[in-house]
Amino acid sequence: MMTKTKSATALPLNEIIAGDCIDVMNSLPAESVDLIFADPPYNLQLRGDLHRPDNSKVDAVDDAWDQFDSFKVYDKFTRAWLKAARRLLKPDGAIWVIGSYHNIFRVGTALQDAGFWILNDVVWRKSNPMPNFRGKRFTNAHETMIWAGKDERSKYTFNYEALKALNDGIQMRSDWVLPICTGHERLKNDEGDKAHPTQKPESLLHRLLVGSTNPGDVVLDPFFGTGTTGAVAKMLGREFIGIEREEAYRKVAAKRIASVRKFDRDALAVSTSKRAEPRVPFGQLVERGMLRPGEQLYSMNNRHKAKVRADGTLIGDDVKGSIHQVGAHLEGAPSCNGWTYWCFKREGKTVPIDVLRQQIRSEMHD
Repeated sequence: MMTKTKSATALPLNEIIAGDCIDVMNSLPAESVDLIFADPPYNLQLRGDLHRPDNSKVDAVDDAWDQFDSFKVYDKFTRAWLKAARRLLKPDGAIWVIGSYHNIFRVGTALQDAGFWILNDVVWRKSNPMPNFRGKRFTNAHETMIWAGKDERSKYTFNYEALKALNDGIQMRSDWVLPICTGHERLKNDEGDKAHPTQKPESLLHRLLVGSTNPGDVVLDPFFGTGTTGAVAKMLGREFIGIEREEAYRKVAAKRIASVRKFDRDALAVSTSKRAEPRVPFGQLVERGMLRPGEQLYSMNNRHKAKVRADGTLIGDDVKGSIHQVGAHLEGAPSCNGWTYWCFKREGKTVPIDVLRQQIRSEMHD
């Protein structure tokens, strides 16, 4: 008798798991995660303390978790966690990895070698970067994110219209200008110091999750830190799994996420393209009595008319067929969108038939 493998319902959803990310990921069910956001150690290779012009010390990343003995050791670590991550992704899943010039090129190579299919690299341009205090290099004003599908065939999620709406109706570009964490968003520990040296802003995760996930999707962050991914995922109605080996970070993240409230259902809905909306045959309007056989339809320009038939086709003076075919024939055009071409009359008012289609679509979402 064949036993079923564990389903995604067995996942530790909305939990922060203590432990090594590779070990934990290897313990979770395969093909159970929709998206992975990874902010791995950057391997900054700092040499000595860094001071400002007034000789005050910069609180740079010098934690043990960011230190590796060599590039070879770092590459081995990178390939191991990427292998574990890829096993977890659903066939149409995707991954985002963020890094700096210290590590992102090595990570990009490892991604491709592991079988991921790179979709975009996105530059996060910091509107308020930390200055270069030594004055010997350019100010590091950006970080790079790589977005990749599990493989070349993955039908990854991309909410194009939602991102366009976020960007004031303009197509979203691959350079994002957003501020780093400062002020009220910067989390502090019990001593009043920064809880994490590389805390990511919620605005970055908001854009990323709105653009590449849907409500109910499972988002895994194997380097959870202080929980930005989990906090934004919870607000946006996504499920999250966080993995973090440092107890201090887990403590801050748990407190932060506990105070987050999920947005209501209507607020979570995002703009979609017409092509992505449910298909509604014109005949369904006739079946449901929204339009009656024999009723006249009028072209938007009021030059033509046609009669509705019981099978959902139209008939004009010298033509019969679908709402699109009849409209195209009457206009002498190669094609016609009948939904925006035809209108009906109610109480003396001219109403586009597309209003009836949208009414049916709204019922489908209820």
